[in-house]
Amino acid sequence: MKKKVVVNLPSRAQPQGTLSERYTYELEALTPIGAEIVETHADTEEEFIKGAADAEAVITSWGIQINAQIIQGLDKCVVIGVGSVGVDMVDVDAATKAGIVVTNTPDIFIEEVADHAMMLLLATARRVKEMDRMVREGEWSRGRPLLSEIPRLWGQTLGLISFGNVARAVARRAKPFGFHVIANDPYVSELKMTSEGVEPIASLGELLERSDYVSMHPPLNAETRHLMGTEQFNQMKDTAVLVNTGRGPTVDEAALIEALRSGNIAAAGLDVLEQEPADPQNPLLNLANVIVTPHVASATSRMRPETRRRVGREVALALTGRWPRSAVNPAVLPRADLERWQPYPMDRGPNR
Repeated sequence: MKKKVVVNLPSRAQPQGTLSERYTYELEALTPIGAEIVETHADTEEEFIKGAADAEAVITSWGIQINAQIIQGLDKCVVIGVGSVGVDMVDVDAATKAGIVVTNTPDIFIEEVADHAMMLLLATARRVKEMDRMVREGEWSRGRPLLSEIPRLWGQTLGLISFGNVARAVARRAKPFGFHVIANDPYVSELKMTSEGVEPIASLGELLERSDYVSMHPPLNAETRHLMGTEQFNQMKDTAVLVNTGRGPTVDEAALIEALRSGNIAAAGLDVLEQEPADPQNPLLNLANVIVTPHVASATSRMRPETRRRVGREVALALTGRWPRSAVNPAVLPRADLERWQPYPMDRGPNR
């Protein structure tokens, strides 16, 4: 019997083509190990459990949260594959208790997101949104006086909140612009930061007080939800700019709106929001000093195919008894009856 890998689609979804056409990239690794993808069409936890209870693996979609109740109903599941860096759509603690490995794709689109973060930083620094509006509305002469009040980037301080893969890539991009880069991350050693030419900062408060630009990169969890709130915005310079390409709920949006309106901070560049898609009434969409993009930092022609291939490979490794490359809950691996990963030739799949 083939191993069952479940992908959920909302009931309203109208997929095009055959299963093999829709999941070409995932099946590159799954078909050789005797696994098949089965779609469920669930809008509720009960519907999802009914369709996935006997599945050996689940590949997440944005259609449903894989919460503790669902995980309890997965009788045979070995692995949950997530096609993103963040895994906030899965209750990782519940999966760990159940002995289920959760994998992500932490290194597929690092450069793309770092590019987007730098784009937002530069666009807010040079007030591109306002400059564009001035030209279109016949206010050509107003641009130079506004930018004449803004310091050049060379010599400014960029503060990175969290120092994972994307933050490190942003640091590499910021250096040629003359930034002094500092970072705060209690889970990364000072040696790791200094080896990248980045100054370690022990407290978030000090980082905010010193930074001219702040770039957000933490994952979303109980510790980081609303990490940036009223207290933190009050610690920032009134000339400072916030950039967020990580997770929307790491920023208290109401506090951000107030900080922007009151002049507590100067501007913001956001690829993520607390509510997505954005509410058309969200005040952030109507502020002249805010640039918003629709959660697209990772999007390039390469991103989707490579992410989906990686998810398929991670699931295939777990289903063939190997440790996946990127388990976000590695403590579960020794008791999940998986062996340390051994590479197989590039032209062969597992067990071929």
